[in-house]
Amino acid sequence: MTETRCSAAVAAGSGDAADGFSLSALLAAVAAAVPERTAVVAGRRRLTFAALDERATRMARHLRAAGISPGEHVAVLSFNRAEWLESAFGALRAGAVPVNVNYRYVPGELRHVLADADAVALIAERALARRVAGIRHDLPLLRHVLLLDDGTEPAADPLPGTGGTGGTGGTDYEAALAAAPDGALPPTSGADRYLLYTGGTTGYPKGVLWRQEDIFRAALEPRRRGAPRARSAAELGERARRAEPRPMLVLGPLMHAAGQWNALATLFSGQTVVLNTDRTFDPGRVLDLAERERVQVLQCVGDAMARPIALRLRAEPDRCPELASVTSGGTPLTPAVRALWRSWRPGIALRDSYGGSETGVCGASQADHAGDGDVRRFTMGASVAVLDAELRPLPPGSEQVGRIARTGRIPLGYYNDPVATARTFPTDPGGRRWVMSGDFGAVAEDGSIVLLGRGASVINTGGEKVYPEEVESVLKAHPAIADSIVVAAPDERLGQRVAAVVSLAADDRPSGDQLRDFCRDRLAGFKVPRRIHVVPEVKRTAVGKQDYRWAAAVVRGSAGLLDGPGPAAGAGR
Repeated sequence: MTETRCSAAVAAGSGDAADGFSLSALLAAVAAAVPERTAVVAGRRRLTFAALDERATRMARHLRAAGISPGEHVAVLSFNRAEWLESAFGALRAGAVPVNVNYRYVPGELRHVLADADAVALIAERALARRVAGIRHDLPLLRHVLLLDDGTEPAADPLPGTGGTGGTGGTDYEAALAAAPDGALPPTSGADRYLLYTGGTTGYPKGVLWRQEDIFRAALEPRRRGAPRARSAAELGERARRAEPRPMLVLGPLMHAAGQWNALATLFSGQTVVLNTDRTFDPGRVLDLAERERVQVLQCVGDAMARPIALRLRAEPDRCPELASVTSGGTPLTPAVRALWRSWRPGIALRDSYGGSETGVCGASQADHAGDGDVRRFTMGASVAVLDAELRPLPPGSEQVGRIARTGRIPLGYYNDPVATARTFPTDPGGRRWVMSGDFGAVAEDGSIVLLGRGASVINTGGEKVYPEEVESVLKAHPAIADSIVVAAPDERLGQRVAAVVSLAADDRPSGDQLRDFCRDRLAGFKVPRRIHVVPEVKRTAVGKQDYRWAAAVVRGSAGLLDGPGPAAGAGR
C-alpha cells in the first residue's frame, strides 16, 4: 500500500462533516503519515494503517451503494476482530453512525438495542446473526445485512427478508468489500454523530449520542497532560509520524467504551492495536500474545483481569520484557493487585482512568508510581466537578458529598430518550449544561476528587451511607480474598445492612470474624459487612464491572455464608 493511495483515501473521506475532526478523517490523516506501520493485529490478521484505511473506504463505498444514507445507523455485532474496526470506520466514512451491540445479549435485548437505535443495517458474525433471526419481524427498519465468517457453517435464511444472496439472508462481508464500486464518496451532508450504547446496572441499554469532535476531545485524543491539543487532522498525523511505536494489547471488548476508546486512541497516536480475539479470558494465552507481539502497554478492566495476569507473571518473571505499563478503566486496581504487579516488576507504570460512556475520560488516579497513593483519589480535568443538590461545584476541602459531573464537551444526550436525557444532562441556574456521572465523590484540599461510589448502589444502614466500592477495596486488600462485591441486605431494625460476596485467592479459608476484624481496623464499624458469602468465582459483567444484581441474589440465600451474621451494624462506630 503506497502513501499516494493513502492520500487518495484522505480525499475520499473529505466529505465528512466537521471534516477536520471527524473520526474518519483522523484515521485517514494518520494513515497518510504512517502508511506502512502496523495498525491492527487480530488473530492471524495484520493490517497496516494503509490497509485499514483502504478497507474502511471500501466498506463506506459498499454501504453507500447499498442505499445507506448519511445519518443512518449501522449496527456491529461481533467479537473482537479487525473487521469490527473496519466496519465502524467504514460506516463513519459513509456518513453513517456505527452502533455497538453486546455479543452477550439474548434476542430480547438485541431487539431493544436494534429497534431503539433505528438500525437500518447490521454487520454480524454468522453465529451471532442467528440470534437476530427470530426477532427479524420486529425490526422493520433493518434492510441490509453483512455476515462475517466466524468458522460456522452458513445456515439457511438466518435473516430472511434482508435482500441477501446465496440463501443466507445476508451478504458475505468479504464479497461486499471486493465488489464495492470505485470512485470518490459523495458528500455526507453534515453527519457528525457518534453513538455508544451503554449497558447500565438497571434497565435496558441507552444510546449515548456525541458529536464526533467532542468524543475525540473528551476520550480519544492522544496527548500527555498539559500538552497542547491538535489543531488539525494533519497535525495529528504529523504527531503520529514522530511517535515511537508502542504496541497496546486491548483486552476489553470493542463493543464497550473501555476497549473501543483505548483502541481508537491508540490508532490516532499511530500506535499498534493488538486485539485479544479469544472468546474467553485466559491469562496464559494473554501473556503468550503479549510476548509474541512485544506489547509495551496492557489495557485491562480492574482486578478481574489484572490479578490473574500478575499472578502468572510472578510465577514466570522473565516473560514480557517489553511490558512497561498497565492501564485500567471502569474500576480501579486495588492496592493488593498493584502490589502484585510491582512484586513482578517494581518500575511498571500502573494507571487507572476515571470516566464513562456519558462523560468521556475525566482523569487519572493519584496512586503514584511507587504504588503508595490513594487508588480512589483522581486528578480530574478543569471541566469536572463535584456538585451539590443545586448543581453548584463544591470547593476544595468541603466536607460535603456530592455528585461527580462534567461540563463543556459532553454528549448531546441519550438517543430516543428525552426523559433520561433531562435527568442525566441537567442545566444549572447559570445556564451551564452538565452530565451527571452517577458517582458520588468529595473534593480534597488539593482539588482532587475522592471517588465514593455509584449512587444507585449506596447502602443506607441506620441512616449511615456506605459506598460499596470502599468496602470492596478493603476486602480485596486481604491476602486471602481474590475478589469481592458488596451489596445491601435487608435488616428489620436498620433498613439495610452491609453484605459481601467474596472469592478466595488461596486454599486458606478465613473465618467471618477474621475478615470483619480486618475490615474494622480500616473502616468505621457501620461499614463492616455483617454477612459474608464465599463463592467459587465472583460474577462480573463482560467488561469486568461488578454484577450487583447477581450478588444481591447470592446474599438473599445462605450458600457459602461464613460463620453466620456478624455483630449489629451499629457496633464499633
